[in-house]
Amino acid sequence: MGVVGVGSGPARVREQFLRGGTVEGAVRSPILSSWQRSQELGLSPDACDLPYRPDIDLEGRLVSAARPVLDRLEARFAGMNMNVSLADGHGAVLQRRFGSPAMARQLAAIQSVPGFVFAEQFAGTNGIGLALAERQLINVYGAEHFAERAQANACSAIPVRDPLSGRIEGILCFGYPLADAEADAELNLLIRRAAGAIERRLLKQSSARERALLQAYLDARQHRAPAGGTGADGQPAGLGARGLDRRDETILKEQAAGLISAAQRAAVDVWLPGGRQVTLLSHPVTSPSGVEGVAIEAVFAPGQRLAVPVDAEAPGGPAQQPGAPTDRPPRSPDGVTGRPVTTARTPGTTGDATGREPGGLIMVGEPEVGRYAVAARRRLELLSEASTRIGTTLDVAGTARELAEMAVPRLADYVTIDLSPTVLRGEEPSDPRTGLHRTVVHGFRADCPFYPAGERVELRSTTPQLRALADGQPVLEPGLSSAAGWIAQNPEHARSILDHGVHSLVAVPLLARGIALGVASFYRSRDPAPYGDDDRSLALELATRAAICIDNARRYTREHAMVLALQRSLLPHSFPEQNAVEVAHRYMPAASGVGGDWFDVIPLSSARVALVVGDVVGHGLHAAATMGRLRTAARNFAELDLAPDELLTHLDNLVGRLDRDEGFEDASAGGTGIIGATCLYAIYDPTSQQCVMARAGHPPPALVAPDGSVTFPDLPAGPPLGLGGLPFETAAFHLPEGSQLALYTDGLVADRRRDLDTALDQLGRVLARPNRAPEDTCDAVCHSVVPLHPTDDIALLVARTHALPPGRIATWELPADPSRVRDIRAAVTRRLSEWGLDDVVHATQLLLSELVTNAIRYGSGPIQVRLLHDRTLTCEVADTSSTAPHLRRAATTDEGGRGLFLVAQLAQTWGTRYTADGKVIWAECALDATSGRSDAAESYLHDIPAI
Repeated sequence: MGVVGVGSGPARVREQFLRGGTVEGAVRSPILSSWQRSQELGLSPDACDLPYRPDIDLEGRLVSAARPVLDRLEARFAGMNMNVSLADGHGAVLQRRFGSPAMARQLAAIQSVPGFVFAEQFAGTNGIGLALAERQLINVYGAEHFAERAQANACSAIPVRDPLSGRIEGILCFGYPLADAEADAELNLLIRRAAGAIERRLLKQSSARERALLQAYLDARQHRAPAGGTGADGQPAGLGARGLDRRDETILKEQAAGLISAAQRAAVDVWLPGGRQVTLLSHPVTSPSGVEGVAIEAVFAPGQRLAVPVDAEAPGGPAQQPGAPTDRPPRSPDGVTGRPVTTARTPGTTGDATGREPGGLIMVGEPEVGRYAVAARRRLELLSEASTRIGTTLDVAGTARELAEMAVPRLADYVTIDLSPTVLRGEEPSDPRTGLHRTVVHGFRADCPFYPAGERVELRSTTPQLRALADGQPVLEPGLSSAAGWIAQNPEHARSILDHGVHSLVAVPLLARGIALGVASFYRSRDPAPYGDDDRSLALELATRAAICIDNARRYTREHAMVLALQRSLLPHSFPEQNAVEVAHRYMPAASGVGGDWFDVIPLSSARVALVVGDVVGHGLHAAATMGRLRTAARNFAELDLAPDELLTHLDNLVGRLDRDEGFEDASAGGTGIIGATCLYAIYDPTSQQCVMARAGHPPPALVAPDGSVTFPDLPAGPPLGLGGLPFETAAFHLPEGSQLALYTDGLVADRRRDLDTALDQLGRVLARPNRAPEDTCDAVCHSVVPLHPTDDIALLVARTHALPPGRIATWELPADPSRVRDIRAAVTRRLSEWGLDDVVHATQLLLSELVTNAIRYGSGPIQVRLLHDRTLTCEVADTSSTAPHLRRAATTDEGGRGLFLVAQLAQTWGTRYTADGKVIWAECALDATSGRSDAAESYLHDIPAI
């Protein structure tokens, strides 16, 4: 029978609730909400006194429509313990029918006599009151009733609505013993059919009233006997005879509905497609039974018309007198002048004062029905506009604000939107009932005392908002002054809101894909009419559309945050210490999403440094992941001491290989692989102050001389990475100490609203400050050059060059003669003593002895030895051979093969660098921890018997 909590006993659950215990999950949500509201209203289960209304209309429109249906129900339930009642829209019982006549004599007066009010605020949880509160079919069983007297009964109740307005006209309720509740499915079907039959009879009543109005209009026309106004059958002449098609008739009927809803004698000019003009005239009509309505006629005769604006009932001043000139708005060939006017008319004449003849009846109806039609059209217009105005951004809070701005003022006067904090962060939504964040407060005025935006909102379970979230359905509170659950949240705050004229509320859950994101609350203050079911449906439709957009924005926020976190983890957080350049950097993601821009600073051998900036085409996770792979590859290739053009060639081959692999894997899914990538790679040598660079489809760097002059060097562009088969070219530039080198991606200068040359000129002017620190330069560029809303992400790397003093460089030339090794050891010892590096003399002698001996034995040509005193001590030995040494582990019986192993033990790092004339073998010794490595090498040497 639908009772939740039978296992634990509904009566015991009710007793536990009345004692203040927690019963969530043990009773249905509508019942629990009703219990809570009843308790907050101060009702007592033992004494729920019901008010009695002796002035109820027992012969009104609802009773007249329901009487035949009630008669059939009474016959259907003959001999059964069934109580059928009909209540009005306030819960007052209008009619009672009984399956057994004896029931009327056995029941108490409040259960058998019409006039008692069963609204929830008086009777607590019951069928009639709960159906009014929930505005849908309700079943209440036994102990679910709040009052003690109804514990043995069950009931089914359903609202009866006016088909035209959607307003609840009354409640149809079946009452029966709890023991018969097993048949509730059959009863629910029967009560739905009965309510539908009453609603159809209400509609027939409206049709009969309109037919009476039409007949009254025809009678009036026949008395006036208009020429050509009626057909042979006495009906109005058809509009088709005037050359009007269906589109024309639709336009005229829309305007006619507005005139009927205005309920005044007026005339408006309507412009139809093609520049045709029709004047609509409205006439009051009264049927013999007293039904008042309005008839709308169309007038087609051309010529000027004497008309006077009707402004007496509209704000803006009194109406003009007949015959006075009229300020007519500009005419539109497809619309209406938008001006209701009265028409000068001589009594008893046909047409208007200019001799125009009526062309036909457009519409006749009651003003209230016309207002329903106008309201329905406006609701459709609002929904149509909402589809284009909600969801224009991928920002969660921005989309919520668009919903509020769409609803005010056409649906609501104030809108508040509360979202789960996890939704605002882009995370998977948690249960919004555990905590909401006030995201939007919007209204036609700003002084209404709602909880402000930006704060956490703690709502009680009895509030309409949390009831909507719990049930997943909108909750309508027509009268907030009697909404106990809403008032109980904060009585003082609720009183303040009511004092501002707010009187009605619709709370709608924001549901997307079955997940609750938050709740939207629509408040009405200026319109005295409370919200109805049509308003609730409209609010639900708006909120549903907005919830999908909010969830899309939430998903985008989450993915954007994930991609941004991935990219930032792949970008350098700090750079290794080196003395060649002083660097600063900036990265700014695009407004549309994270891209593949990247940069790096890589220390190289011999105090040199590599500066690299790249850009992967596209945005999103794929671009960020590809960027990380390219940056890792660039660092690995840089470890090989490759020249810029050679490094770009390796990156080009890598991108092409990745593109082919990914394109093959994603072929079935329509994948495109890596569409393209660009890169600029530069190597700066502080010993010679030379900068060698090459680029692959990347913008050229900006060079700032110490005097402040800025140039964009004519560096060979080279193809973007991934094309393959095309060479890259290098260019060398002399950068005096104190020069600045600015590397950037195209997002800095490429903008649809700005020419490229203009952007480069602007960048040059900003960089023309010779003595500014790189950090300050980055700030200035970001402030002055970066577009306001960048469409592409931006990477900026600024480096100020330093030179290694000549006094820290020592160079010796020697022939390939083994006897000269002793001389070079002595010269190196003297120079290290001059530099104050006596602690590393022994290790350096061993290193150079091995390197020079290796060059004499396996190399060719003259040999050059160079020492660089920087953060580390670099030992270089250059020769003209291109043969590279290889480290290997010598066996105990081998006579040689231990030289490079010794070098690897003594040096912090070592390697080979190829040059145009041969190669350079280099080794770096740490100046702060060399002795330990030297001692380890000596102990190793003592273990070798051959030495």
